[in-house]
Amino acid sequence: MKSVTDETFNADVIVRSATLPVIVDLWAPWCEPCKSLTPLLESVVASTNGSVELVGVNIDESPQIRETFQVQSIPAVYAFKDGDVVNGFMGAQGEDAIKKFVDGLLPSEQDKIIEALLSEGSEESLSEILVAVPDHEEAVIALAKIFAESNRSDEAIAILKKIPESGETRRIVALARTGDISNEEIIRKLDSLLETVSENEDDRKQYVDLLDVLGPDSEEATSYRRKLASILF
Repeated sequence: MKSVTDETFNADVIVRSATLPVIVDLWAPWCEPCKSLTPLLESVVASTNGSVELVGVNIDESPQIRETFQVQSIPAVYAFKDGDVVNGFMGAQGEDAIKKFVDGLLPSEQDKIIEALLSEGSEESLSEILVAVPDHEEAVIALAKIFAESNRSDEAIAILKKIPESGETRRIVALARTGDISNEEIIRKLDSLLETVSENEDDRKQYVDLLDVLGPDSEEATSYRRKLASILF
């Protein structure tokens, strides 16, 4: 079992749990129940063949972690996925209970099938996912990109309505409207549209679409948003 401290918790638990589930075992050298629980955790986690990781935190040496979890008693065990606690328990547990706890972190058969279909990434495989899970966000976005890049803008826009709006969905909608376009061409069009955006609503919509294609983290998009604001306001 890997030891985690205040300094390494973020990398070894929060970041790592984006890749696979991480179980955190909070213990201390003076805790007798911890001495029987930890070997059981190690054995059950080892049986997952690397699908789940186990780390240990000596709360006497990691006051920040102890404070974060507001530890009242140990052993205390927490499971993380994607940076969040998804399950946990306190006190000593038997092997059957621990196995059930760990099994609950493993992907289901459907999850495995979906992962394989996502990896394939074809229109057919992504559509198959959406038959089973109509609002599967990753599949919706991937399929919308395929539609947008093949000039099927109506289909791209329609399928994105299955999931909440985000910066990425807005970018794909904008891509569907504008077509495949290079950054250089986007900048040229933005410069041209600046002359008419204050008076022409269609040009203003096209301008915003081009900003969305650049993406929310683009420095160029930030600069041209400021230019638009200075003209309109």
